[in-house]
Amino acid sequence: MPGYRAEEIPGSEPEIERKLFVGGLSYSTVDETLRNFYEQWGGKLVDCVVMRERPLMPGKQGRSRGFGFVTYESAAQLDEAMSHRPHKIDDREVEPKRAVPKEDSTKPGAHATTTKLFVGGLGGDSVKEDDLRHYFSDFGEIESVDLKKDRESGRNRGFAFVIFKDHDSVDKICNIQSRQHYVKDRKLELLNNYID
Repeated sequence: MPGYRAEEIPGSEPEIERKLFVGGLSYSTVDETLRNFYEQWGGKLVDCVVMRERPLMPGKQGRSRGFGFVTYESAAQLDEAMSHRPHKIDDREVEPKRAVPKEDSTKPGAHATTTKLFVGGLGGDSVKEDDLRHYFSDFGEIESVDLKKDRESGRNRGFAFVIFKDHDSVDKICNIQSRQHYVKDRKLELLNNYID
């Protein structure tokens, strides 16, 4: 059964904030199974599809590529689904992850799973570790905040690392396109694929 699609919901969050990548699917998983599993966290889905290879013969369905995509009506539904991990479909534990925007999908590290968030743009000494902890705690449980300081002067170097307990917190922060992030009137630069 092929996936189904609907038009963008006017006034809703951008699609990427509502879209879930599901990896590690069994090759026998079909769209309907995927849809039935993910509808338990919010009802009707906007889109649901198991990605398939091109069929070798016309009129036949191609072999599953082992992954799919689910698009919810709201980001809150996606949040709810992610809060109920691990997910098991067709007796197999799958790997749900927030989808990466197409334009970012070819960048190095775009699909990496990390709990470490680079936070730049801090400048000066006005932003403290507690400020970062307070702001980012809305996105998930924080393991640590490492505000980088100059060894000689002790002054803020303008960047920090926030380490979360769950990679989904970092994915969520980096995928929110409808929001700019500010702490103490400083616009933050956020990266989930920073190599230190």
